Amino acid sequence: MDERKRNQILLVLFIGVLMAALDIAIVGPALPALREHFQIDARAASWMFVIYVLLNLVGTPFIAKLSDRFGRRILYTASIALFGLGSLIVVAAPVYAVVLAGRAIQGLGAGGIFPVASAVIGDTFPPEKRGSALGLIGAVFGIAFLVGPIIGGLLLLLGWQWLFLINLPIAVALIGFGVKLLPAIRTATPRPFDWGGTVVLGVLLAALAVALSDLAYLLEDASVAGLVNALRTSTVAPLLLLALALAPVFWWIERRAEDPVLDLNLFRNRQIALAGALSFGAGLSEAVTLFVPSLLVAAFGVTPSTASFMLIPMVLAMAIGSPLSGRALDRVGSKIVVLTGTALIAAGLVLEGTLANVLPAFYGFSALFGIGIGVLLGASLRYILLNEAPAEERGATQGVLTVFISIGQLIGAVLLGAIAAARGGDVGGYAFAFLVVGVLMAVLFIASFGLKSRAQELATQQRLQRGASMA
Repeated sequence: MDERKRNQILLVLFIGVLMAALDIAIVGPALPALREHFQIDARAASWMFVIYVLLNLVGTPFIAKLSDRFGRRILYTASIALFGLGSLIVVAAPVYAVVLAGRAIQGLGAGGIFPVASAVIGDTFPPEKRGSALGLIGAVFGIAFLVGPIIGGLLLLLGWQWLFLINLPIAVALIGFGVKLLPAIRTATPRPFDWGGTVVLGVLLAALAVALSDLAYLLEDASVAGLVNALRTSTVAPLLLLALALAPVFWWIERRAEDPVLDLNLFRNRQIALAGALSFGAGLSEAVTLFVPSLLVAAFGVTPSTASFMLIPMVLAMAIGSPLSGRALDRVGSKIVVLTGTALIAAGLVLEGTLANVLPAFYGFSALFGIGIGVLLGASLRYILLNEAPAEERGATQGVLTVFISIGQLIGAVLLGAIAAARGGDVGGYAFAFLVVGVLMAVLFIASFGLKSRAQELATQQRLQRGASMA
């Protein structure tokens, strides 16, 4: 494949991921209009996000695995089509329940877009150019959160429906170009699909996601009594027990499946296991951003609106960190890049945790943390998995990485909120919560020394390429 066609493919992937990412960022400004139009309260409106994240989480491993069996082209374009269909349903919805159905379909489609896009890069880009391509795709999320509220505000002038209508022509164009450009590689000898593992994993993830979301909402009192009350007066405890009970069932099914939706043997590979731990830690760290506005309001007495604008330097740093780290991956390998990312995140969190009342320290934290998150989540962990996983498992492993990040975000939201509340819910509480995550990232920084050196990484790439050529 020549470079021109690879760049065309990268553009199709970039726009698809940007469309899905923008849909998260632009919905926030629409919530007041949606509440007024459908006459719903704030709790009901929050399900616009919850149902999207839930189906995104559940759909990711399923669609990613299907892309390994039936090819990237059909699953990427199908994911785009689902996203477009969900957008159309939201626009035409006569009642709020139908809006949520549309958001669920959108979330399902979005669950396939990013992991399949990453797998396509592994299929079409040579190892020495994968980092740069992944870095550009990873930068999408920073760009989306920068321009999303602006685009959302402009489209709202035409009506909230335009926030979703705008997706339809983009989706149609992406499907057309995707069918024309994307590779149609598929498994030569498909084995029986692991429906049992897929269903059990989907129920497990759904139960965990809803339980943690509800717990974060209910846990205003972080004492033992508050936790017991939250578990007793809600569905959180039964859902958590269901998730725990299904975990060994899923393990049992996957050990016996001919073509498991998640090959547990992959985690015997130290690189993949470390990437999984790092992705969970990165998701946990990313949850910090949910609490930064509250810390700013408490520390500096600014309005919530001003606090949101004060996040712009952090988001810019994320958007810059991802492409820069992608280029570095192609030159020096993943070990140095991951060590840099984890060190920056840990340093930023410790800085803010110790100097939370100092404004220059906040902007220093924003730069360090933003670049670190961009480095870690933008390209480096996906780069590791593309180098380590066999070609027939690329989609599945990229999906698993997304799931680990999402679970880290969910647990982080509960953990940080509980720690902050337990310490008084003031500046000191948020600062201590940030310090806790900073210490965790320092531990992961030390663990990252176990990653392969650049020479070892190149040797692995050459071995996989030889194996692919012989196959």
